[in-house]
Formats: sequence, C-alpha cells, structure tokens
Amino acid sequence: MEKKTRFWKNLFSIVTILLSIGILTFFLFEGNGANNLRHVVFNLQPAWLLCILGGVIAGWFLESYVLHLFCRHLKKDWTFGQSFYVGMVELYYSAITPFCMGEPMEIYNMNKMGMDVGVASSIVAVKSILHHGVTFLYALVLISFKLNYFQTTVSNFSFVSLFGLVTNSIFIAGVFLFMMDEKLTNSILQVCIKGLNKLKLKKAAQKLDNKVHQELALFHNASKMIGKSYMLYSYAIFLTFIQITVASFISYFVYRSFNLKNESVLIIIAADTFVTMAASFIPLPGSSGGAEGGFYLFLKGFFGSSIVPAITLWRVATYYINILFCGLYVYILKRKYRPDAFDL
Repeated sequence: MEKKTRFWKNLFSIVTILLSIGILTFFLFEGNGANNLRHVVFNLQPAWLLCILGGVIAGWFLESYVLHLFCRHLKKDWTFGQSFYVGMVELYYSAITPFCMGEPMEIYNMNKMGMDVGVASSIVAVKSILHHGVTFLYALVLISFKLNYFQTTVSNFSFVSLFGLVTNSIFIAGVFLFMMDEKLTNSILQVCIKGLNKLKLKKAAQKLDNKVHQELALFHNASKMIGKSYMLYSYAIFLTFIQITVASFISYFVYRSFNLKNESVLIIIAADTFVTMAASFIPLPGSSGGAEGGFYLFLKGFFGSSIVPAITLWRVATYYINILFCGLYVYILKRKYRPDAFDL
C-alpha cells in the first residue's frame, strides 16, 4: 500500500513538471524561438547570469528568514535550519502542485517538526497576508507611476490588472477575516461537522470537532500574540519588501544578460511585480501558462525578437531551479528535520 501511495505521489509530481515543460516548449518553438535561443545562448553576459543566481539564492534566504522571525517569536527553540527547510518545502511544493499547496505543506511539515498545527497555521497565514499585501501595494505603486506606458503598450492590460487586483484583494481579505473572526471559523467548522453527520460519520465528526476546536484556539491565540508585536511586523514587512524587490530584479538581470540596456530598471521591475501578482492565483503548478503569458505580454517590448529565450531563462531562474534545488534539499535533509518522513 505504501509503495502504491509513493508511486502515485511521484507520478503526480512528474506529470505536473512535464505539463510546465510542455507549456514552455510551446513558447520556445512558437515562431522562430528555437533559432533565437541558440543564437542568444552563446551571447549571454556571464556577469549578469551570476547576478540572476545571486538573486535566486538571496530570495531563498529571505523567504526562510521572514518565516523564521514568526517561528522564533512563538517557539523560542526553533532554529533557522528548520525555517530554511520549511521554506524549501513551500517553494518545492508550490512548483509541483496546483492550487498553492506549498503553504499547506509548510504547516504539515512544521507540525511534524514539533509545532502545533494551530500555531503553524497562524504563522503561515500571517506571512502569506504580508507577502500578498506588500506585493499588491508594491505592484500598485509601481504600475501607477508608469500607468500610461503599460496602457499603451500592453494588450488586455485592463483585464490583467483587474484580475490581479481582485484576486489578491479577495485573498488578503479572506485570510485576514479568517484570522480575526473566531465566529466565522467556527461556523465553517460546523458546516463540515454537519456534512459528516449527514454522511453518517458521527465518530469522525466528533473527533474532527474536538481536534479542530483545540487547534483553532491555538491558531487564534497565536494570531493575537503576533498581532501585538508591531516591531516584528515592521521588520517582516521591510524584509518582504526587500525579498520582492530582489525577485523583481531577476527580470532586469535577465534583460541585461542579453546585452540590452536601454530600458529603465523601474519599468522592468514594475512589469515583473505585476506579472507575479496577477499570475499567483493561476491554479496550475508554478502558475504555469499564466507566468509565461504575463511575461510575454508585459515584457515583449523590452526584449523584441529575444522574448522567447528571455522567458526560458526567466522561468529557469524563478521556477525550474526551485524544483531542482529545493526538491534535492528537502529529499537530502528530510531525515534530519523529519525523522518520520520516507519520501517527498
């Protein structure tokens, strides 16, 4: 039975990765992309490629450190090594699973590493709100400075803008309401309990009721504890701002690696941030399709005929390297941080 479960987990991961590769391959062979790629590869600037790698690594550490701030605040013996491991879990599972499963996997692993589910859920919820909120404001401010440019150069700009703003607003409001309103979370629990009772699963319903009530109490207590720590919030927001800036600069580094230099760095990072925000709710592994399409729409004017090779390099830096490095890291160190774990 265990072998069958492991087989299906691995098969699903393989299928999702192949799906993403298929989407990228479509972009690559659409038009003259393959010929452009061969030409560009031999002319990339090594110094800027190193900047891309540096940006990726800095992003990993910033992601983990923001998580670590909240973990240490609520669990004093939590180490940065544990936070980095959980951060890599989040990035890996976000890359290979649909519907943003990276965050639930964070909570699951944090629980297996000795943290209560309610506390882990509260930490991940707060971190998620901060990240989406800062990204939302960051993109809004940058785009507003260059609104006329994007309105005149990006097709379907209004639709993409509306989608990105609405989905992020709903997500932020929903998570915040869930954290702050105990009555709402209890109502959601009761709906689940009633559903189980209708299915004549009374024992399961009672067990769920008792367990979840305990964890929800921990969740709301942890949320309140974090809520009183304004210095913690300020530091986390600042580091999240730096993290998003570093991530946005990767597009600029890609641009410079093609030996291009005429466009403003502000326009490129504005485009990158908006693409990331709008694509974050595409329900496919790594926002596949949405990320590539958004990059094409917003940055085609900067790269011209090199846009497909640019998408390829950008996705390798922001997506495929997460699958490779984070997957290997989680696999190699899972026994150190998760003695109970036998597979990814």
